[in-house]
Amino acid sequence: MTKGRCLCGDISFETAATPQGACACHCGQCRKQSGHFWASAYVAKSDLSISGTVKWYAASEAAERGFCPRCGSFLFWHAHAEETISFSLGGLDAPTGLTLEKHIFVADKGDYYEIADGLPQKDQ
Repeated sequence: MTKGRCLCGDISFETAATPQGACACHCGQCRKQSGHFWASAYVAKSDLSISGTVKWYAASEAAERGFCPRCGSFLFWHAHAEETISFSLGGLDAPTGLTLEKHIFVADKGDYYEIADGLPQKDQ
């Protein structure tokens, strides 16, 4: 069972499904909302159980971002056209058993850091 929560504990989430696609996103939206890059994995939306009231922000016409209205923790990303939902690796309870697989949107990464872990990098 993979479990996580926000900083204040008002929102918790869990899944019995195996998380897929652990990656670090360096897009401008993720960097602005998280304060750096955002690491996440995904499961089928139907496989993720969320407790608490999530505030959803329409980040674009294609996707929404879910966060805790009390502490502000950015926990979820969901593309309207997909049946999956991504969740924050930073919000997970340890041990996660997960390892990053790749970096995405590296063409948009901040100029103040380098990616030097040897993982695959995708411009978009």
